[in-house]
Amino acid sequence: MIIELNPKVIIFDRKIQRLCCYPYHNHQRGCPNFGKKSGCPPHQPLINEVLNFQEKLYLIYTEFDLGRHARKMRRLYPHWSEYQIYCVLYWQPKARFWQQQEEKIASQIYNLNYICRMPEASGVNITELMKRIGIILEWPPRKISRLVSLGGWKIK
Repeated sequence: MIIELNPKVIIFDRKIQRLCCYPYHNHQRGCPNFGKKSGCPPHQPLINEVLNFQEKLYLIYTEFDLGRHARKMRRLYPHWSEYQIYCVLYWQPKARFWQQQEEKIASQIYNLNYICRMPEASGVNITELMKRIGIILEWPPRKISRLVSLGGWKIK
């Protein structure tokens, strides 16, 4: 899906970048890429330092049927744990492929010159942004997972 956004609905803050530091399964200190990988916080600029908020902005998102994937994995691997069934390593590559296809379509239709593939890294509160356009995200996702990008024109 591609939706034109009013920049006023985008909430961004450096605090959002710190979400990468929250502990999660097998990563007690949060994401190991924080502060190390290019494109990851805290070195990543905020979204308003990258995208021109004076031009049109677009929300680009795809939905992945995580519930169907989980049912399939349960049938194929009945001995797997809940963590294994929902592990991003098994479904995210396919979901990212479809998201990239949607990004290409948006870029072609609207002649965009910049796609922010990890808006959270640029401080965007995706949960609140989606809520403001009428989509409530499930945390953690168990039925539908949504991949979200922002597109527009880069600040010169």
